[in-house]
Amino acid sequence: MTFLQQNLKYLREKHQFTQQELATKLGINRSSIADYERNNAEPSIKSLLKLAQIFNVTVDSMVAGLVSADDLEVGRSDGLRILAISVNAQNEEYIELVESKASAGYLQGYADPEYIKDLPKIFFPNIPSGTYRGFEIEGDSMLPIESGSVIICKYIEHIRDLKDGKTYIVITKNDGLVYKRVRLSKHKDRLVLVSDNTTYEPYEIGLLEIDELWEYYAHLSFDDRDKNDSDYQLQLLKIQKELANIQNKIETIATH
Repeated sequence: MTFLQQNLKYLREKHQFTQQELATKLGINRSSIADYERNNAEPSIKSLLKLAQIFNVTVDSMVAGLVSADDLEVGRSDGLRILAISVNAQNEEYIELVESKASAGYLQGYADPEYIKDLPKIFFPNIPSGTYRGFEIEGDSMLPIESGSVIICKYIEHIRDLKDGKTYIVITKNDGLVYKRVRLSKHKDRLVLVSDNTTYEPYEIGLLEIDELWEYYAHLSFDDRDKNDSDYQLQLLKIQKELANIQNKIETIATH
């Protein structure tokens, strides 16, 4: 019952039960619920069946995987998935553009139709079905895509639709708006965010930290350098790695 501990606490809090309230429903002591959630004890088959009935889930889902991963819908407000969009006169969705300087406001207003209505817009004909948004990125963590590029992304409704190794705009509670390559973690309740610029270290985030997830579709670049000549990007990456190595050596010397 590897996942029972996490699932029990997740479902209890989702349904807004205290440990005592859930214990009363099961006809057991509150301390037993606490022991289940700390993985100090396991419920009887009778209690497990009752828990599945209370939470309206299957016994298998409670013990065989993380309920939160299947349950999570990205882009939600007060527990409900809400995605504000705007359309033209033909009822076709615009692509709203979120500039880097406006990203902080977007984190507060992504579910507000009035906020979305006032964002700059473009329209692409014949784009595949779905809801799209453009996000301006800053920094060099995803080279060769330059700072200032606009990433056109398709909205992803469920974590289970995420494709391992693809790039995404990830809207998170703690880090705000980031553009990263996403890997599936060995921990089923977490993702690994990876920069294409290897001077930046990968890091993990929990699924429940995510507010919105947007899959890369295309990008708009405003740099007219000859992209056939990759020496510039390769040289820049090489310089960054050398600087990072020098910094590490300096820090090592300073600590001895």
